[in-house]
Amino acid sequence: MEQHQNDLVVEMRGITKVYPNGIAANQGVDFSVRRGEIHALMGENGAGKSTLMKMLFGLEQPTEGEIIIKGEKVSLSSPTAAIAHGIGMVHQHFMLVPSLTVAENIVLGMVPKKSGMFIDFKKAIELTKEFAERFNLAVNPIAKVADIPVGMKQKVEILKALIRGAKILILDEPTAVLTTQETAELFRELVHLKEQDYTIIFISHKLNEIKQITDRLTIMRGGKSMGVYETASITEQEISRLMVGRDVILDVQKNQAVPTDVVLRVRNLEYTNEWNKKMLDGVSFDVRKGEILGIAGVEGNGQRELVDMLFDLKEPDAGTASVNGTDLINASQAKIRGLGVSLVPEDRMTYGIADSATIEENLISDRFEEKRFNNGPLFNMKAIRRESDKLIQDYTVLCKSRSQKVKMLSGGNIQKVVVAREFSSDPALIIADQPTRGIDVGATEFIRKKLVDLSRAGTAVLLVSADLNEVMELSDSLIVLYGGKIAAYFEDTSQLDDEMMGEYMLGLKRQSDEEIGRVCHER
Repeated sequence: MEQHQNDLVVEMRGITKVYPNGIAANQGVDFSVRRGEIHALMGENGAGKSTLMKMLFGLEQPTEGEIIIKGEKVSLSSPTAAIAHGIGMVHQHFMLVPSLTVAENIVLGMVPKKSGMFIDFKKAIELTKEFAERFNLAVNPIAKVADIPVGMKQKVEILKALIRGAKILILDEPTAVLTTQETAELFRELVHLKEQDYTIIFISHKLNEIKQITDRLTIMRGGKSMGVYETASITEQEISRLMVGRDVILDVQKNQAVPTDVVLRVRNLEYTNEWNKKMLDGVSFDVRKGEILGIAGVEGNGQRELVDMLFDLKEPDAGTASVNGTDLINASQAKIRGLGVSLVPEDRMTYGIADSATIEENLISDRFEEKRFNNGPLFNMKAIRRESDKLIQDYTVLCKSRSQKVKMLSGGNIQKVVVAREFSSDPALIIADQPTRGIDVGATEFIRKKLVDLSRAGTAVLLVSADLNEVMELSDSLIVLYGGKIAAYFEDTSQLDDEMMGEYMLGLKRQSDEEIGRVCHER
């Protein structure tokens, strides 16, 4: 390490972060990155890596410790201060304005103006083209962000950071929504940046990608560093063990599905959004008892709208959806739940929990009216506590007590609260929308196993996931959505590979109507 000391562009020494509620997110963490390397930061949610990066980007300040950038001790009091020191961050959820063009988004906040308040569009476009060419990040400057694919949105975010002078890039889960081909393209672009002496900190849960793209990695667990490793000299299983303190089954273990009756029947769903873009175009499929039907696709191809239709968050322009013969469209969420439909939503913080409520309140929010919990005007608190404690134990939710505010948990444990509530209601149908996005490998393993167990016990599962490995490994049958249409249907997922899936997800291939028709008529 000593010979590389002069190459260090980031040094975080003895970083401790204690929040006002007494939770210590980081405890004496040392973290350093060399110039011109791609360095992975790994760990379960709640391990402290997000907090550490928030301090490096000036979003939070350490309780103790010091930060040294290019040999100079600095105080990063805000993201503006971090940017001034050449640090940029691309967040997992993109910070782009959909109604503006690519060029307008890239120069937002540093707008080149002709005079007064008027934006110099020509200059913004020239600047975008210049940087896009220099960094090999192909974007269309005049396209509206609402109309561009997710892979290009990510390039726009990276260009936003580079154009502001970033030499150190923090990328938070950069491949979470990309296809295999888009990921390969991103990796080529990151290597190109590395060759130009840029430094990249790569936060990811995808162990195979970490092995492929990074030079070194730092593993965190429980707010502490578990060490720094040369990527080439450590296996995926060793990384998992260091992250979670035990061996993790990385491959999904499941028996052959034996599906029976149709539970969810969807026919000819149509939906056009507020920008007059057709998001669902004649979508039809069935989900049967005892199977997991996966829906794969690059984000923005109708998946979110489909889930919203099925849970009364949006109304379709045409088409039907029913559960065990009862219509779902325009039914209230209470009625939908009464039909035995459970939802693990994509956005757990907005739709999955009431963040100011306790863990207990969140766990029983869908069942407090049941007689076992409700004796007329009074709640049966003993039964409620017993139920909450059992779910906390069964779903291994790491918390101080059932009375803890749910927002104080890590992302993985918040997701376990959502899953505990939704999976324990004896559902006929589970709609699982991005069930493991942004959570650690241990929680991911747990949730995937629960989904398989429930499906094999007779529950119908509709799995929507942008994680290609997840949707291919968990699903028994699989649909690919592209441009709001079903581009492919596979009765058996065991013969699929990443390359083939990517071609359908990117619209490079489409099955015939006859092949796709089997999704309805032969099930």
